[in-house]
Amino acid sequence: MDSTPVLLPPEPAPSPAATTGPAGLGPAIIAIIECILVCGVPTQLFIVVLLTYFAGVPVLEGQHVSTELFALSSLLDTAAIALLIKLFLSLSGETSRDVFLGRRSPAREARFGLLLLPVVFIAIGALAYGLRTLMPWLHTVEENPFELYMKTPVDAAIFTVVVIIAGGVREELQRGFILHRFRQRLGGAWVGLLVFGALFGALHLTEGVDAAIAIGLLGLFWGVLYIKRGSSIAPMVNHAGFDALQVLQAILVRGFS
Repeated sequence: MDSTPVLLPPEPAPSPAATTGPAGLGPAIIAIIECILVCGVPTQLFIVVLLTYFAGVPVLEGQHVSTELFALSSLLDTAAIALLIKLFLSLSGETSRDVFLGRRSPAREARFGLLLLPVVFIAIGALAYGLRTLMPWLHTVEENPFELYMKTPVDAAIFTVVVIIAGGVREELQRGFILHRFRQRLGGAWVGLLVFGALFGALHLTEGVDAAIAIGLLGLFWGVLYIKRGSSIAPMVNHAGFDALQVLQAILVRGFS
């Protein structure tokens, strides 16, 4: 394990935009609005409406959301979230480097995230197996809906790219920004970890209650990594790697139909 002392991102001096917002809104209200806007729900709903009603992207493919809509909405939402975070940080006189990279070496953080990957993958697999064995009533979804996007090699390749970018990158940008704002203005990073962790787990209830519990705990772990290390690189690499391994596992277990 890395024994380097924890170096959290430095707190910048408050700028006028950080202390007073439009219509005299206080920093806490501004932070809440920003966190809601980057949590992924409003932006993705907006993008889905644009794609389906104005771009003619098909909504359904059989009984599930079409691969085209899933991939496009996920990737466009990643871009929208990144732009919003960039805007909000600029308005408060901060930089993305301070918030997401901190003072640690990005290459070293990436290696650390990769080193943790086997441990995390085995631990979550054991937890999921334990929940299904000891509390089978929590297994509320027989087939993970995301497995429907891996019917062919091309579908699996597209899905892998989407989960790496929209999962590993987007969700860790969201987590890092939200924890940063909570640490600054909303009661502390640990409070933010619980709030976003609960939302993160709830958004995965479509995969089953057992999966939502396991993924929620995994999100807490990635949040702790960010808080302790002051960098999003290790959780981002670990998250992306975990998602990619899940896709590979599903392919090896089920094959292609």
